[in-house]
Amino acid sequence: MAAPQAENAPGARKVTADEIARPFVQEIQEATAELPQDKRPKLVGLLANDDPAARKYAEWTGKTFRRDGMEFEVRQVQTDDLEQALEEANLDQSVSGIMIYYPVFGNRPSFHGGSYDDALRDSVSLAKDVEGLCHFYRRTLYRNQRYVDADQARKCVLPCTPLAVVKILEHLGAYDDQHPVGNRMTGKVVTIVNRSEIVGRPLAAMLANDGATVYSVDIDSTYIFSRGKVEPVPAGTTTEELVRKSEVVVLGVPSDSYKMDPAWIKEGAVVVNVASHKNIDEGALLSTRPGVRFVPQVGKVTIAMLERNLLRLHKNFDGCGRLVWDSALNCVAPAPASEKA
Repeated sequence: MAAPQAENAPGARKVTADEIARPFVQEIQEATAELPQDKRPKLVGLLANDDPAARKYAEWTGKTFRRDGMEFEVRQVQTDDLEQALEEANLDQSVSGIMIYYPVFGNRPSFHGGSYDDALRDSVSLAKDVEGLCHFYRRTLYRNQRYVDADQARKCVLPCTPLAVVKILEHLGAYDDQHPVGNRMTGKVVTIVNRSEIVGRPLAAMLANDGATVYSVDIDSTYIFSRGKVEPVPAGTTTEELVRKSEVVVLGVPSDSYKMDPAWIKEGAVVVNVASHKNIDEGALLSTRPGVRFVPQVGKVTIAMLERNLLRLHKNFDGCGRLVWDSALNCVAPAPASEKA
């Protein structure tokens, strides 16, 4: 017989991804419904590995996109043909967005420098980079540049999972809308465990750019991110000390063996688990830490951000033809009509 489930501490609750994603899904469906059937955005997923999880994610993505009125196509290719398939998708005018299911080559070095997977990320057209991971969008994110163009008519896309975490924090009131945009996390302390280039580092920069003090914890180092700056924490500082003073804790360790001690969590904090494994004991957290809001999974919010990014790319670039780089303004713009031929 199973042990009875402990009652939640006063004010503590589990928050589902469905609750947070719901208004975004409605917004996406309404925006898509306004587009003619032959003008709806199309996402192409390039699958070049045998990972069952990647295939499952592709199936889930396709089902969600079709439900919400957008097109989705998986193009399965051999690894040796992936670069060519990517270039074809970049040039295909029927394609509004591209994503690649990583890892493909892991840490295999690239002829261009860095890893092969990194080179692939930087080869996706900025007009179709639905994941916001190419060099252009990484550069705008870290520089806190929020628009693609000088006229500030086209907003940048942001990496889907970090963006999902920001939307979760907005939903739960961690962002203070009494402050102007760009300062709504002022005075807040955040700890993020795992500094991956896909989630942890960009999320730390995004929250720091919104005014937070962010402690970024990884296996061998801990850094403080503040707006435009990163520096190591003072020697001897422990993760426990940082977590105990944090209003927000984000857990992203890709291992079932990592478990944070729930006793470290500050009362009233928001805890977001972005890892595929739960990095904290949910029952112990909710039963012992009053006022805590715990989000155990973010996948449905991430998919909603993927759809949102696709709509943004479609709005930004559909029909604009070739883009040119303005080095003086550090942005892009459609080529003049005389140059499009």
